Order: sequence, then C-alpha cells, then structure tokens
Amino acid sequence: MDERTRVVGTAGGALGLGAFAAAVGACCGVPWAVALLGVSGAVALARLSFLLPFALIGAGALLAIAFWWAYRPVADCADATCSPAGRRALRWMVWVAAVLVVGLATVALSFVRIGIV
Repeated sequence: MDERTRVVGTAGGALGLGAFAAAVGACCGVPWAVALLGVSGAVALARLSFLLPFALIGAGALLAIAFWWAYRPVADCADATCSPAGRRALRWMVWVAAVLVVGLATVALSFVRIGIV
C-alpha cells in the first residue's frame, strides 16, 4: 500500500468517525435529525450515544496515524536530498481533516454539554 492511500484512508476514517460522533451528539437536539431520520431513527441514534467517546478517541487516533504517515521521514530521502513538495498535498489533506474533525467533535460535545444526549 502506498503512502497516499494510507494517509487518505486514515484521514477519511477520522472524518467518518467525527461525523458519526456529531450525528450521535446532535440526534435528539436538532429538529432536522428527527425530520430526516424519523422518530425511530432518532431514537436509534440516541441509543448509540454511549459510543460517542469511543468515536472521538478513534478519530483522534486515526488523525495521529495520518499525521505520522504524512510527516515521517521517508527512507528514500534519509540523506535530505529530496524535496518535501511531493508530500505537501498529503499534509494539507491531513490538516483539513484535523480541522473538520475538531469542528465535528465540538458540535458533538456541545450537545452533550447542554444535556441533550
């Protein structure tokens, strides 16, 4: 598996877990969740609220792995003769994913804090 696939996969997994955490956190507090999912769907998401901390921990772990893969020294470039420009897009992708995951976690935790979940 090449480096790009690893970074994209872990960053995408972190985004998925962050989105899941935001959906679980906002399931009962936002009227659109009930309208979109129906009452039974909102209740099903509310029953999954115990998974919220695990989803956030998993998203953080996947982001840590993505950052490690994006910023680790490559074996081919151990003598510092190659340019980091080839990894610049991967690093941007990881930073964008990190900002989105932090935003999604903030949404999820804000609903928990006000006592909705």
